[in-house]
Amino acid sequence: SLCQQVLERFDQQYSQELGDLWPSCPPNDSHLQPDSTSHELCQDLQSEPSLSSPRPTLQCYIHPYPLRFPSQAHRPGQLKQYYLLNAASLLPVLALQIRDGEKVLDLCSAPGGKALAITQCATPGNATLLCCNEPDPHRRDWLSKTLESFLPQSLISRVIVSAQDGRSFGQSEAGTYDKVRGVLPWLEMNENSKSALSAVRPGGAVVYSTCTLSSSENCAVVETVLNDCPEADPEDLWEEIAIPLAKYFTFSPNGTSSPYRHRLGILVVPQPGKTWGPMFLSRIRRRK
Repeated sequence: SLCQQVLERFDQQYSQELGDLWPSCPPNDSHLQPDSTSHELCQDLQSEPSLSSPRPTLQCYIHPYPLRFPSQAHRPGQLKQYYLLNAASLLPVLALQIRDGEKVLDLCSAPGGKALAITQCATPGNATLLCCNEPDPHRRDWLSKTLESFLPQSLISRVIVSAQDGRSFGQSEAGTYDKVRGVLPWLEMNENSKSALSAVRPGGAVVYSTCTLSSSENCAVVETVLNDCPEADPEDLWEEIAIPLAKYFTFSPNGTSSPYRHRLGILVVPQPGKTWGPMFLSRIRRRK
């Protein structure tokens, strides 16, 4: 059958890319919502010296076993109590290393979970200015409702929602942002990634992330951008993120055979007991 052919193709491709990690990748279960009450990961994130730059206000709680949480309807003027998020989705936010007063661009921002995490990374009163971009009107409406449901007015005033084509930022807002986070439609990845690099100021950084295991959409995209942009330098996230958080996530290095000195990125691979991911992330610094 066609389904069987697709599964066989998956097995062939990802067995080559992931090796021994592939057979133990569990099927995705959208009913598992793991965020909740354990403070252990939050405390570990704060205590790790290599993760000292993210603000201690970035908090996440992991429940020790899968369960459902009651749904919360959107009610204008009323803040929701919790946001359910795959823990791997916080890693691109950590990789941004956001500091007080920086301007951050979040490309393809819907549904808004990472944007909420970004707003926690600056001290209240000296908040980061965040531009959440989402060109799709339905997803943009979803994004706006997420922001309204979780951010108080003091933070909403520091967030801008835009509807630009991601490819336009490199020209319309060249050198405007200190940090850019990109999760991009794969057919336009290379073009958007270069635009993101142009939108960041010299010395600033772009964190590129995807929710796929495919190397053609992960490290291959990063390598293409680096080959086309001589002012871009990859930064090693293995020592900074993968090693300190190995207790909670299963990481696979990507791009280790690259001619670049640093790895091109790290990949979170779902495994039994550590079902977070998949999540690929890479940080590229624009040379001063």
